[in-house]
Amino acid sequence: MPLRTALELVRAMLRDNGAWCRLEVEDVFAVHVGWDQYLYIGTNRPCEEALVRIRATGLFPERLTSSPYDFDPEDEGAGFLRPGDDAFWDGLGAAVASGRAGVLEETFVEGATRWHSLTLGILGSVRAGLAPRARLAVRPPLSSDIDAVLASFPADGLVEGVWQDKDGRLHSATCDETGFPELASRISAASAAVLLCGYEGEDLPLYTAVMPDNDGVVRARWRPAPAADDQSRKL
Repeated sequence: MPLRTALELVRAMLRDNGAWCRLEVEDVFAVHVGWDQYLYIGTNRPCEEALVRIRATGLFPERLTSSPYDFDPEDEGAGFLRPGDDAFWDGLGAAVASGRAGVLEETFVEGATRWHSLTLGILGSVRAGLAPRARLAVRPPLSSDIDAVLASFPADGLVEGVWQDKDGRLHSATCDETGFPELASRISAASAAVLLCGYEGEDLPLYTAVMPDNDGVVRARWRPAPAADDQSRKL
């Protein structure tokens, strides 16, 4: 990614804005931000001048043998992995045409997502606009029965609301019962919406995938939690 984008991601993580990722050039350079907002920088060569400049700003860098946030495949799990390749998009087109699939959730860094409405006419542009190595989750169309969606609010707990405004744009928000009134107000003015359980393992998507690089190889490290139709290959 461009350096400017990487710097903005580091700023967002240091400000605890919700997004998280590892920034790395394999075996050359790495930047990790801890949940405690400590910054870990790894390099394959000494950077004495950089250390001097950092200390001059009043910061106190410490040498470590490794980052506690180094990638460990066992921590990522061994979830089902389907590449978001031509075969996936062809199958998705058929699912959209049948009315089974209607929205796509794109996770481009941990904690940051975009939602896309799916129609046959815009599948190509949606695919072209996805972030590199994004994690994808396909869900059924939103419901136009807003009254039913509003009635589905639980008494408490964590929910994610996804809704389409009158201009066709998709929005989402996650909250617990303290935020239900505001979320309900937003959904009440929507043209279509859905409420999803905010707890892991509930309300699984229809299908999942991870976008490959331009050469067709999936190099993204994350593995989506498998959906039932991933295993049965219904897409």
